[in-house]
Formats: sequence, C-alpha cells, structure tokens
Amino acid sequence: MHAMPPEATLSQLGVDAAAGLTTAEAERRKEVFGPNEILQARPTSVLTLILRQFVSPVIWLLIAAAIVAVAFGEHSDAIAITIVIILNAAIGFATEYKARRSMDAIRTLGRTRSRVLRDGAFHTMASSELVPGDIVSLTAGNLVPADLRIIEMTSLQAAEAALTGESMPVEKQLAPVPADSVLAVRASMLYKGTAITRGDCTGVVTATGMQTEIGRITRLMLTAPDAPSPLEKQLQSLGGQLLWLTISLCALISMIGMLAGRDVVLMIHAGIALAVAAIPEGLPIVATVALAGGMWRMAQRNALVERMAAVETLGSTTVIFTDKTGTLTENRLVAAKVTLADGRHDLPHAPTHKGKMPEGLRQLLEAGALCNHAHMASAAKPGEDAGDPLEVALLRSARDHVIDAIALDAAWPQTDEQPFDSKAKLMVTAHRHADGTLRLACKGAPERIIAVAGYAHGSDGSTVPLTEESRQVWREHAHEMATSGLRVLAVAGSIGAKADVDELGDLVLLGLVGFRDPPRRDVPQAVKACQDAGIRVVMVTGDHVATASAISEQVGIPATATASGIDGSHLDDLFAAGDDGVDEIHQSNVFARVTPEQKLRLVKRMQAAGEIVAMTGDGVNDAPALRQADIGVAMGRRGTDVAREAADMVLLDDSFPTIVAAIAQGRVIFDNIRRFVVYLLSCNLSEVLVVALAIVLGLPLALLPLQILFLNLVTDVFPAFALAAGKGDPDILKRAPRPPSELLIGKRQWTIIIRHGLTMTAVALASLVVAVRWFGLSAHEATTISFLTIALAQLFHVFNMRNTNASLFDNDVTRNPWIWASLILCIALLLMAVYVPPIAAALQLKAPTLAAWQVIIALALLPIVIGRIAEIWPWDPFAKPFAVQLR
Repeated sequence: MHAMPPEATLSQLGVDAAAGLTTAEAERRKEVFGPNEILQARPTSVLTLILRQFVSPVIWLLIAAAIVAVAFGEHSDAIAITIVIILNAAIGFATEYKARRSMDAIRTLGRTRSRVLRDGAFHTMASSELVPGDIVSLTAGNLVPADLRIIEMTSLQAAEAALTGESMPVEKQLAPVPADSVLAVRASMLYKGTAITRGDCTGVVTATGMQTEIGRITRLMLTAPDAPSPLEKQLQSLGGQLLWLTISLCALISMIGMLAGRDVVLMIHAGIALAVAAIPEGLPIVATVALAGGMWRMAQRNALVERMAAVETLGSTTVIFTDKTGTLTENRLVAAKVTLADGRHDLPHAPTHKGKMPEGLRQLLEAGALCNHAHMASAAKPGEDAGDPLEVALLRSARDHVIDAIALDAAWPQTDEQPFDSKAKLMVTAHRHADGTLRLACKGAPERIIAVAGYAHGSDGSTVPLTEESRQVWREHAHEMATSGLRVLAVAGSIGAKADVDELGDLVLLGLVGFRDPPRRDVPQAVKACQDAGIRVVMVTGDHVATASAISEQVGIPATATASGIDGSHLDDLFAAGDDGVDEIHQSNVFARVTPEQKLRLVKRMQAAGEIVAMTGDGVNDAPALRQADIGVAMGRRGTDVAREAADMVLLDDSFPTIVAAIAQGRVIFDNIRRFVVYLLSCNLSEVLVVALAIVLGLPLALLPLQILFLNLVTDVFPAFALAAGKGDPDILKRAPRPPSELLIGKRQWTIIIRHGLTMTAVALASLVVAVRWFGLSAHEATTISFLTIALAQLFHVFNMRNTNASLFDNDVTRNPWIWASLILCIALLLMAVYVPPIAAALQLKAPTLAAWQVIIALALLPIVIGRIAEIWPWDPFAKPFAVQLR
C-alpha cells in the first residue's frame, strides 16, 4: 500500500473516504480478519511450573529409590526421600511462580480507543474493533492503532523508535514511496504501536492485528522455541550420568555380595544404601536455592528474572547485542553543538565575550524558541515536556542559556505561520512586538534555509549578504555535523519593518544546531566493565550508520571491521555471501539500519559460532531476537509489551549497568554451584566407597540407608547452602568468560572429587577397622563410629573448597559467616542424633566413649591436612589450586 496513491489505496480497500465503512460491512470484515489485537505467548500454567520441578534425572532417581524402599518395607527411608523431593519442588515452584507474577504485573494491556469514520460520521470506539478499510483520524499525542495509509495530513511526524529503532521522529508524506522501500523509509504509512508527535492526519486501515508489522514481528517471536540454558543442560547431563552410575554400581555390589554368600536381606539393604549414597539428594535443593537467591539479589538491583536458570546463563555470556535508542542512549534529543559564523561550539556551554552571550547565539536561540510549538515542563520534570523532540530540545537549550521562552512569547506574540511540511522543509513564524516591530523566525532543513536566506550573521555581529561561496561553506558545515551523527537544523530570522512568512529573501542565516540522543551517563563505564570481563558489546540498531557510529564511539564500543559499521543492505550481501561474509560480520561491533529479521539472523549466526548471546532491547523490533537469544533482556519502563513478553529478564530501571551487575551475579552463581557440586559429589563418593568396600572386605555395613540420608540432607546440605551463599571473587569481572563448551564438572573437577572422596573413604574405613579390631565393638556400635567419622570429615571438608591457595585459616570460606553457622548447626544436630534417644533409635546409633570420640575427631581432621598437602604437591597434572579449577 505504501507504493500506491491514496485514491488507489481507498479503491482497493473498497471504502469511500467521505463516508467510511458501514457498520454491517465492518462487522463482516471483522469476521474475516478478526479483532485488531496482538496475540501474546501463552503464560506458563501453574501445573506446568509444578511439573517442571520434577524434570531432572536426580529427582527421577530419588523417586525410584523411594519406591524401592517402600517395596522392601523401609518406610522411614521412603518418607525421608519423599520429603526431599517435595521440598525441592516447593522451593523451585515458589520462586518461579513469584517471578511470573512479577512479570505479569509489569505487562500492560495497552488498550486504546480511536476516532473512526463509520456510516458517514466519526465515532470513538475501542481500537480492537478496527478492520481494514476503516478511516481513522489521528492527532499529536495519539498512538497509531493499526497499520494505516495516510490519505490526508498536516505537518505530520511520527515516533517509530519502538518499531524501527529510528531515534528521530519521522516526517510523513502523502506521496507514494517505491515498492521496495524498507520499513523505516515508508513515509506514506503509519504503523501500529508508533505515536504521532506532530500534526494531524486521516488514514485508512490497511492491516490489523497479527497482519500488522508489529503482528508479523510478534509471530516471529512466538515461533522461536525456548531452549534450555547451559546450566540446565549440564545439570541434566550430570544427573543422567549419576543415574546410570548408580544403577550399575548397585547391581554390581549386590551381585558381588550375593556371590560371596552374604545375606540376601543385607544385600538389599546395601543396594538401597548404595542408591541413596550415590544420589546427591541435596543437589537439586541447593541448586534451586542458589539460583533462587541469585534471582532475589538481582531483583534487589532492579533486574527481574522469570526463569531461575537464566541467572546463570547471564554469567556465561560472551556477546551482548544491544539496541541503541533508549538502551545506550536516553531516548531524548538535546542540542549538542552549534555552528555560528565564528566556528562550532558545544552546547549548553555557550561561547562568551567578557561574560556576555554573543549576539548571534542569542538571536539563534530566541528564533528557535519563537518558531516552536513545544511545551516545556520545569527543569526538575523533563519527562513532562510535550511536543516535537527537536522543538523541546531548542526550548531546553534556550533555558540553559537563561532565555525565558514564556516571556519571549509574551513580548513577541505570533501573528502568522507557515507550518512545516515535507516539501517546504522549513517552518516560519511571524511576530509583532508591542512597539510595532516585526520579526520572522525560521527553522528547517539546512539545504533549504541556506538556499532561501539572503543574508548571514557575521562573526563581527554584522549582517552580510550570502554569496554562492559562503552558501557552500555553510553546506559543508552542515555536512560535517551530519556525518558526525548529529541531526542538523538551520535557524534563521529577521527583525525589521517587513515580516511576511511567504517572503523569505530577507532572512538572516543565524547558524546551524546539531542534535543528538545522548548516551546514558553510566553506559560508558558499563561497556568498559563488559570489555574487561571479556564480553563483546555489539550495537544493533535501526538508526542511521553515522548516528550509530557516533554513539558507539561515545560509549566506548570500538568499530573493528569498518569504522562506520555495517548497514542493513550490506549485511544482506554478507549473509548471501555465506562463509565469505562471516569474518566481516564477526569483526564488526556496529550494525545499523537493520530489520527485525536481520537481528534474528545475527543472533543465530553468533550462536552457531558457539557464542552465548544476550540481547537487550525495548522495542517491538527487538522481540524476535530477544526470544532467540540465550538471554533476552528487555527494558521495564520504556519497553513495549511485546519486548517484555519475549525477554528472560526485565530491567526495572532501564539501566544498562544493571546488566553488568547481573552478569557478575551469574558468574558468582556458576562458581558457587560448581563449588558445592564438587563438595556434594566428593561427599557422596566417599559414602558410596565406604559402603561398597565394607561389603567387599567383609566388614560390617558401614552406613545404613537412613544414616546416609541424614548425612546427605544435614551434614552435606547446610555447608553446601553456605557455599552457595558466598559473595564470590571480587575480581570476577576481570577474567574472561568461561568457554561455552566448558563443563560444570570437567576432568579437573573430577580429580578434586576423587581425591577428596578417597581421603574421606580412607578415614571412615579406618575408623570402622579401629572400632572392630581395636575397641572390639559390635557391628551396630562400629557403624556409629564410622558414621560420626565420615560426618565430621565431610563437615571439615568444606574448608577444602576455598577459592585460593592462600592461608588455610584466612580465605574466602573462613570469611563466610554462613559456613561457621552451618558447622555449628550441623555439629549440634549430630550430637542430637547420638544423644537424643528417639533420633538415635531411628538412626540406629549408640553414643561413643570418650576414647572413641578422640579417634573420630583425629581421623575427621585428616582430610583438611591431606587436602592442603595435595595443593602444595599435586599428585596429578590437573590437581591445581581450587581457584584455577573454577576458571
């Protein structure tokens, strides 16, 4: 429709511009095209949230162990395991449900009403009732309710940043544009979700609902699948490995015991004990709480995360694709530079002479304030300014230079006006002072005003005629300002006996004003922090290349492949070139004039190269890429509903540095998860080996199933919780992102797990041998000794999880108050397990003698000593200090 004249569009849509559609025809079309509404992704149901908590091999293994325990009459074991499963599900569900409710609270319905021509008269009705062919009337401040072809207009301008990424309001026109014009330059059209910033118009609806440009983009978003995060994948993989390891181990040990003539019932108990020992029951709970705690801490910093696993994914981010308008910039225009006869100057710092403003600058600012329809709020409430952004910026600049626009309007009342239109490319107002003096004020496109003005303000304050040579100099000034990323306006005026808005030959060119959407003040520091963290920041915008390049330079995003970045048309050529275009795409940090489809392809291209991609944005045009990215980050205040719907995380303060804090938190969470997984698996390995070797060596069953559950859910879990609550390395953002392919538990981590697992196994078996051979204790009493030894050894083992190879007594673990609290709690619970009769009876424990306690404590401290020795003299090439393992 954008390539057709208004009359042809009306004819094709079968509507009379004077009468509009009839009510009957509108109803018929509504049945064909449906309501004018944008579909939203179906929210996750409560049942789905609950079921999601059970999608884990570890949970499946726990369920199987509980079923086996019930089958063999071990009801206490089954109840304990069931409590673990329910507790994990409850924590995970509560956390994700709260996040979902918070996300729902910031989504708005966006319902609007429109003035529509039906049955020969205008009516106000819900925008959802619009159908193709409806005639709609719009004025400044209105949201565009559907895609429209303009059929009448006056000085029309629209803000399309949410749809195209174009930061400046777009001038509209009645004339058709070429059929192959990209969305951002279809000046004859208005699109659903954009806003009228100046003028008024009448348009005919060409598309509604999901057939609009916003609807098309939303459909792209809804078709992008939700992929599991890297952490989810790794925990699933680890759970699967543990599942098969546990089944194999239980079968093997039970078979060995039976072949050796051991009691069948004892072997069944041993099989259950091995299954319980091999499963890190605390792992799902601790992982859930660690991620939930990360979500809570991020919410405290204005980052709302909907899915827990998304917290960790941020920490592994290697590339951030960021929109420009409203994300890196303030999404408001300011007058940044002015070119006068004596040169170019920064604003608002005006050039002065002996403390006074030069006459040429004063006249320019006054003309910009007079030739103006904007309304400016107080300096303390800039968000309440109203009108064309360029005009608002001119008023602000006048105020910054102590020019009272209200008093100026009162002194020079307007008597006539030539409004701006796309053909004249300028606006002129006439004014009359109380003493009868007449004045013209004019602003517009530099090429137009330079051409029509007869004079220019000279550097000495005089008025000099404009010659062709001087006009060319001004054109070059305008070109230089434009190529530096500024939006340029020329300002002219005249004061004298004649002031006719149609006679412009006496206008005096006062200067050029350059406008820009300034970077947010905290963005350069945030970009620098990302770069220090080894994260590449890439600007992807719908704005012009020159503007994007200028902003990228100001915020510290280096252009690499090309100094000015890559525009959308060249990007299509690079995509078409296949492998030949890959290098240039991967080397560029600035992409301008890109379409939603191109953003989506960029994200997919980076993901195919193995990158973990975060995508930030606030507009409808960002939504498909937000959904496709590993982490979609939407703006809460400026963001559209469609963008927030697509995102994994919403920044409630719209602050780019919040992303940096979230990345740091994600890295801390991954380190903490790796730390407590190593801790839990080494503890579980020791329990498995103690039970298995005791059977193979003909010793009494070293640990009973319920005792192992007690270890896994008490002495293991609370220290693991404390490790999960660690603050992390202060320099965590000064190291490179871990490779996307790096495993949560790799070869080096397994080395640590095996080393510490063997150490704790050795001391537990040693205590069992001492109890039987030295103290002559019964099997029941000997089991108590081995239980307490391995329990205390596991508690003290938490100090082997320190982050550096520094002092054994002064490190990040010993400085963590939660570690000490967990140790005190766990020791108290152990003493209760031994000395409180009902608990001791349930766990089949008997209080040891003082001599036995001495052996237990001495043996339990050995893993710390051996762990320290192993750090100093590693017994294999992978056993480096734990800090290295984390990186």
